[in-house]
Amino acid sequence: MTIDYGFDNIPKNLRTVVTIGSFDGVHRGHRVLLSALKSMAKRLNAESVVVTFDPHPRIAMGRDEGMGLLTTIQERAYLLHKEGVDRMVVAHFDDTLRQQPYELFVRESLVAQLGMVGMVVGYNHRLGRGSEGNYATLQPLAADCGFEIERVSQHLVGGAKVSSTVVRDIITQGDMLKLRQMLGERYLIMGEAHDGVVQISDRYKLLPKSNEYDAEVESNGLIYNTTIKVDNRRIEILQPITGRVIIRV
Repeated sequence: MTIDYGFDNIPKNLRTVVTIGSFDGVHRGHRVLLSALKSMAKRLNAESVVVTFDPHPRIAMGRDEGMGLLTTIQERAYLLHKEGVDRMVVAHFDDTLRQQPYELFVRESLVAQLGMVGMVVGYNHRLGRGSEGNYATLQPLAADCGFEIERVSQHLVGGAKVSSTVVRDIITQGDMLKLRQMLGERYLIMGEAHDGVVQISDRYKLLPKSNEYDAEVESNGLIYNTTIKVDNRRIEILQPITGRVIIRV
């Protein structure tokens, strides 16, 4: 998967199908949308592209009190690559982007620079200044700019809504079984271990509440089925591991 930071250095003459959002956690609801993205991209002979944001819009707007992120940008890239997405574009979210009309963003960034020929949106997708861009308002713009647009319905797991907010609530409760049901796999934590200890420096990375958990730890091509101890921002792996680790709880 190719990763671009911003739109300025993207190669010319791309042909893409795009979806836009924070994709925090890349949960099962996100994966339904990504499946539709890849399907349209294959049909239109185009690249599948996820446009995401850094920092998270809530953080950028100063609404981050009590905010925890399920994925860092690195973790999000890892999960999107695993899902088979061709390209991730990380847009810097600031006041300029927040105040930009959705029509301008679609025309100048998505169509002109990304070569967008298709767009996939979630059931409650909002885009641009005042959240004015939605499936209904995007349809005439799609006709004018010559791209297809598809909306994906809400995804439920066991009759329950799946969203990043719901997943955050579950992880703070430490209910890892329910969390795996919502994510479709174990919760991902990436970091650097020193003699089995990982200090999580990103203050927004959400960790399970302090406790012991069964986990898979991948390091240097080896996978350990082990136990981890979470204590505030510190994770202790019951293996003397040093180096980059991928922890799945």
